[in-house]
Amino acid sequence: MAVRPIVIYGEPVLHQRAAEVEVIDEEIKTLVADMFETMDVANGVGLAAPQVGVGLRIFTFNFDEHDDDAPHRGVVINPRLTLSKISGAAPDPDEHSEGCLSAPGLDFPLQRADYARVQGLDMDGNEVDFEARGWFARIMQHEYSHLDGKLYVDMLDPKWTKRWKKAQKKEGFNTPGQTWMPGVDPDPFGH
Repeated sequence: MAVRPIVIYGEPVLHQRAAEVEVIDEEIKTLVADMFETMDVANGVGLAAPQVGVGLRIFTFNFDEHDDDAPHRGVVINPRLTLSKISGAAPDPDEHSEGCLSAPGLDFPLQRADYARVQGLDMDGNEVDFEARGWFARIMQHEYSHLDGKLYVDMLDPKWTKRWKKAQKKEGFNTPGQTWMPGVDPDPFGH
């Protein structure tokens, strides 16, 4: 296992739909092991393959704070999500704020569905099918969006989009080739 650099907003792989995994071979298994190691060292609750520069439909997660029968840690390959309705209310900055390892050090509120059914494959090619609620559902949606070439900051309401654009310009988050290295660079979220 190896920690991989995390690419930052502006890197093309983050802004295009990731490809389906055709075969779960040793290369994919190594990628997933590296993703788990990178996610853990970065103190993340999820990591999508595009965030380490690989345009494949894979994400890992680690979230102990749910009571669902769903796994607390895992990988989903070629995921499909079925969501409940998303509230039309304005997001609450205290209740709905998200951060992203590919927009390091920033957080903004975003409304998400409170429920997600997650289906896909595990590392052995077996079907996975579980339900997620609350913050766990938010994590699933966040990682899934990466696979469709969208970061949470691309989906903010107008008020928060304006603040994101200002922060994006200040941080220089629109230039390809920027990365940060978990375990080497300072933790952008102060963990």
